[in-house]
Amino acid sequence: MIVNKSDIASDNQKSLQDHQDKFDFLSNSLAKSEINVDDLVNKLADFQVAIPSWALGAGGTRFGRFSYGGEPGTLEQKMDDVGVIHSLTQTAGAISLHIPWDIPTDYEAIKQKAAQHDLNFDAVNSNTFQDQKDAKESYRNGSLSNTSDAAREQAVQHNIDVIEIGEKLGSKSLTVWLADGINFPGQGNFQSALQHTEDSLKKIYNSMPEDWSLFIEYKPYEPNFYSTVIQDWGTSFMLANACGDRAYTLVDLGHHLPNTNIEQIVATLMLKGKLGGFHFNDSKYGDDDLTVGSIKPYALFLIFNELVQGMQHNPQNPYPAWMIDASHNIKDPLEDLIQSLEAIQEAYAKAMLIDQNKLMEAQAANDVTLCQEIIQSAYRTDVRPILEKARLERGGALSPIKAYRNLKVRETLIKERGLHSVASGL
Repeated sequence: MIVNKSDIASDNQKSLQDHQDKFDFLSNSLAKSEINVDDLVNKLADFQVAIPSWALGAGGTRFGRFSYGGEPGTLEQKMDDVGVIHSLTQTAGAISLHIPWDIPTDYEAIKQKAAQHDLNFDAVNSNTFQDQKDAKESYRNGSLSNTSDAAREQAVQHNIDVIEIGEKLGSKSLTVWLADGINFPGQGNFQSALQHTEDSLKKIYNSMPEDWSLFIEYKPYEPNFYSTVIQDWGTSFMLANACGDRAYTLVDLGHHLPNTNIEQIVATLMLKGKLGGFHFNDSKYGDDDLTVGSIKPYALFLIFNELVQGMQHNPQNPYPAWMIDASHNIKDPLEDLIQSLEAIQEAYAKAMLIDQNKLMEAQAANDVTLCQEIIQSAYRTDVRPILEKARLERGGALSPIKAYRNLKVRETLIKERGLHSVASGL
């Protein structure tokens, strides 16, 4: 399915005057504070978030999975779905593939489809957290950290194969997340597992092209609950430093223990030039993989405050790779992703409203009250008209969710693919 710009424009007409009135009011208000609204609109229009290929179908838990109908069964269909999201939001200009779930059979055709939808290929993702068909070695006891030389070599080679696939598509980075760990005290040796992981990551890093980056993800628990080998940002940071200048830590919002100060982690990594990527989601208890901004929107805003400040003041840190990493267990996956993109853009826009110079002056003067006023004043601003303007100028929808439903996207996908189609890679 392809959403035509003419259909989007027609749908926009219903709300165009209302949008213009709200935008003019907000624009005039912000101008009094010497905020360049046009600059905000341009930055929001340029801000692109990758959609992972595995997030386009219904998610699930170990208790069950309930399909939503019209799910994409092939890589081509997944790209079509990302194209729909990008057409409506103008914010999803990249797709991130997970291998071996999404190995192209015709690379040229896949690149042509990407061009058709105005998509780039973001980081490619390896999978050593489950055994693959016909694999000689098992990852039951770990992959890059396994006590078996053969299992570690197989896991390293898989990552090298993923890099080669990414090269053919124009990707420039590899994300590694490990499920490696143990469930019981004494089950494994902490130091040996960490050393094996470091040695394996170095082999992968040294196999990358010179213009590639390695993103090392971390997680405190699950599927192992006593210890995870790369359990926190510090371990990821240490491993990235061991690998080299083009290895970075990747922050996933759900991969922290409750009440962890994620914004401080972000600030520290950017200061050290080691924040490579960011996975967006939300959670109440742990790695819940919920819609971005649905539970803790203020925390997301505070994180973006550090990201904005870091992008302005930390040239030693590369521009981060942005991606959504969520699971859509009871919502239409495309609607969920659209809502997440809106929340991300909203947090980014509000963070850009913060007068960083005034904030730093208040911090230097230890004026705690003023610091809070500066931050919360930005957070309380309704920036949705600016988001609408950014989408409108690129041919997107004023209200992506309304347009999605008005254009009957899900109904069309069900007609094309059937009610019982199941997305691959879940």
